Amino acid sequence: MEIVYVYVKKRSEFGKQCNFSDRQAELSIDIPPNPELADQFVVRDPVDTGVQCSYDMSEHEVNTERFEMETRGINHVEGGWPKDVNPQELEQTIRFRKKVEKDENYINAILQLGYVMEHCIKQNNAIDIYGEYFDEEDVVEVSDEVLSAKTINVFRDPHVIKRTATHLSWHPDANRKLAVAYSCLDFQRADVNMSYDSFIWDLENPNKPELTLKPASPLVTLEYNPKDAHVLIGGCYNGQIACWDTRKGSLVAELSTIEFSHRDPVFGALWLQSKTGTECFSASTDGQVMWWDIRKINEPTEVLVMDISRKGVLENALGAIALEFEPTMPTKFMVGTEQGVVISCNRKAKTAAEKIVNTFSGHHGPIYALQRNPFYPKNFLTVGDWTARIWSEESRESCIMWTKYHMAYLTDGAWSPQRPAVFFTTKMDGTVDVWDFVFKQSDPALSLKVCDEALFSLKVQDNGCFLACGSRLGTATLLEVSPGLCTLQRNEKNAASSIFERETRREKILEARHREMRLKEKGKTEVRDEEAEGEIKVNQEELLAQTEEEFFDVINTEIRRKEAALKKAGSKVKEEEEKEEEEEGAKEGEEEAEEKAKE
Repeated sequence: MEIVYVYVKKRSEFGKQCNFSDRQAELSIDIPPNPELADQFVVRDPVDTGVQCSYDMSEHEVNTERFEMETRGINHVEGGWPKDVNPQELEQTIRFRKKVEKDENYINAILQLGYVMEHCIKQNNAIDIYGEYFDEEDVVEVSDEVLSAKTINVFRDPHVIKRTATHLSWHPDANRKLAVAYSCLDFQRADVNMSYDSFIWDLENPNKPELTLKPASPLVTLEYNPKDAHVLIGGCYNGQIACWDTRKGSLVAELSTIEFSHRDPVFGALWLQSKTGTECFSASTDGQVMWWDIRKINEPTEVLVMDISRKGVLENALGAIALEFEPTMPTKFMVGTEQGVVISCNRKAKTAAEKIVNTFSGHHGPIYALQRNPFYPKNFLTVGDWTARIWSEESRESCIMWTKYHMAYLTDGAWSPQRPAVFFTTKMDGTVDVWDFVFKQSDPALSLKVCDEALFSLKVQDNGCFLACGSRLGTATLLEVSPGLCTLQRNEKNAASSIFERETRREKILEARHREMRLKEKGKTEVRDEEAEGEIKVNQEELLAQTEEEFFDVINTEIRRKEAALKKAGSKVKEEEEKEEEEEGAKEGEEEAEEKAKE
């Protein structure tokens, strides 16, 4: 309904009509200044004035119309048939089609519609109206979700004397179990009554471990067999390799002979990609990498000494702490050492010297974590001292990316299995850092304080949503990260690949530049050495001539001095002789005078 209200006013009440016209300016009044009024002027000092810096805002309310939504269903049936024709009867439909096809109007309609349809088809083939002629830029879609992580469960060491959770391993099939290795890594500080047990925990029951593993020596590392979830391999503190079959109970199923085992604690043990699924290899700080077959685990099948001089001398070997093996590269493996050097090896090489392919140096201390990127295996992550570094196999002299130096020591790290640009690190202050270098490179995307004691181990579940971290007091904490950290973002693979390639290319340019500078410096040094040698030769000849001249000058001076001394001595002798003769003559004269006087 339209509401109309008419306002009525007489024309005479509007006033006289205004008629405007152009004319020259006229002076209506001129008021000159009065100096007497200036004496009455009072200056305000100070003056307080209020100023509003913000913009004037107004508040409006709008009531939008509401639309009522209703869901309806449509039943599609075959239509267009006359009422006397049943579309379900095949004979009736065929008879009706033949009747219609004989009609002249039908033929004319088909011919007319045929030209229109042909034109539309040709136009559609010439121009694809649904084609994307301008591709959108590959911009990483950053979600507005706040990154977070929460604690799901805490698995505590049930023994009174607490030990460090040195290694974690997820169950390969259901990921509903977590194997934790417990050991005391403080040299000669382990309590006599300390337990050697390690445990397998069920994620839904943190109160009691599902299975207790009883080794002969504390376990430093523990890994599930990816092909047989009932079998685990463990590296002991005394250097032995132990194997368990959970179907047989808690006791060790197979154990290596101590004479053929490592001499130091086994810090790394991984399963190999083999047909039987029984082969593995281990690394220790004694500088050896050993290959084992659990069917005959008494002694290793092969031993490689980590001597980067490629002489195979055990005394010069670097202590191995971290191991990396990628199943897609069955012949290659990598070793992280105590000296901060990553050694890239090839198992299928003929000689021991050829098995050590490359070395990567960059850390100031031991490398505690080493892992290839699951999406780009040429790039790998190392964690040591106060930084985490990302390397490329194509750049050997330096890493392509690195984190800032932290105040606390870094102890472990791992890539996200679902996102190529995300990795996790643990620190001695009990913090877990989540890094996303596509989003931010200078600082972690998320930093979470897990516990007050130091964190020593980290393991990420295959789906990337859960991660477990072990602490110094034997507490294994299960964390769940937000979907933004475990869901592959749009164009993230392309963005991560371009970042890796860009940084690798930059490092290659810098390496080439440094190489040129070193060659130039070397050439300048050689030229300076040659000039110095020439100057030394010239100076030697001059010095020899000068020395000879000085020597002969000294000799001649000494000869002249001696001759002058001899001359002086001769003149003195003559003077003395003359004096003596004069004295004798005087005496004789006096004697003669006395004799004459006597006479």
